[in-house]
Order: sequence, then structure tokens, then C-alpha cells
Amino acid sequence: MAYGRAYAPGRTPRARRGGPGAAVTLRIMSPFPPARDAGLRKRDALRRLEADEDAWVSSVSDDGTPALVPLSFVWYGERLLMATKRRNPTARNLAARPESRVALGTTRDVVLAHCTTEVLACDTLPRDAADAFAAKLGWDPYGRATWVYLRFTPRRLLVWREANELPGRELMRDGSWIV
Repeated sequence: MAYGRAYAPGRTPRARRGGPGAAVTLRIMSPFPPARDAGLRKRDALRRLEADEDAWVSSVSDDGTPALVPLSFVWYGERLLMATKRRNPTARNLAARPESRVALGTTRDVVLAHCTTEVLACDTLPRDAADAFAAKLGWDPYGRATWVYLRFTPRRLLVWREANELPGRELMRDGSWIV
């Protein structure tokens, strides 16, 4: 089954041979693919967490100024691991207020994690986690004094593609999978 528009934008269906008044055949198409069940959504979310390299991270300063930045990550030990310069607003914001949101995917394939964040000096992260970060992303901030790791622990995870997946989009609650 095809999904999407029945015909190209700006175009109208044309009648088959026979001129004006001839029958027009339109193919009725569903606006969305069928909703995935919760198990498939979880598998797709885990696949995205393993394979994707970049995510959007939100934080807020002490005066309430929001920040939204893209950072590269690795999914390691049920957590997202990122790195940034110690003096960047995101690192400062998350050190003061550890609640954050991390978003992966496109507007048609969303993984949204509500997280608690730890800011770790680059020489305090367990070496196996730092090695996983370096192996996936191709660079190693371990031991660099001007860098910190950000370790995001998801407390709530929402996963959806289209409006038909909004009900039941919560796959993790209070840090535990509910699927």
C-alpha cells in the first residue's frame, strides 16, 4: 500500500480518455503508515539510539534562558554519553540544573528523552565508556581538562512517527521500560 498524496501538489487528477465528463479514477491513500505496536517502537528507538550520532540537547540557565544545541553521542549502558567544552553554556546549565531533554530523529520519526544529566570531568568517566565514545565518534576527549562528558540517564522516553502513534508513545517511565 502506498502512503501520501493521491497526486502531485498543484496537479489535479485527469479524466481518462473520453473528454469532459468522463469518469475519474482516484486512488484513496492513507495519510499515515499503520501505527507500530509498542514492541516495534522500542526496537526502532533502540536501533536509532545505537546507530544515530547526533541529537538535540535542551537546557536552561539560572536566569531561565533556554539553550538548544546539537551534540554527538553514544548510547552506552542505557545512557546517552556526549562531550562538550567545560565553559560552554550547555555544560554550565546542566551542572546547575541537571534536567534536560534530548531529541533524536526527524519530525516524522521522533525519539524524545526526558533525562537527568551528570557533568563529569573528562578523566573521571570509566575508561570503557570513554573508549566506546571514541570508537563510535572517532575522537577522544578523555583526559582533556577543558572538556567534560555529559551523561544523560533517560527517566521518560517518548517515541512516535505520526499522529496515529501519539497515544501510547510513552515507552519508559521513571527510568524503567514499560514495554
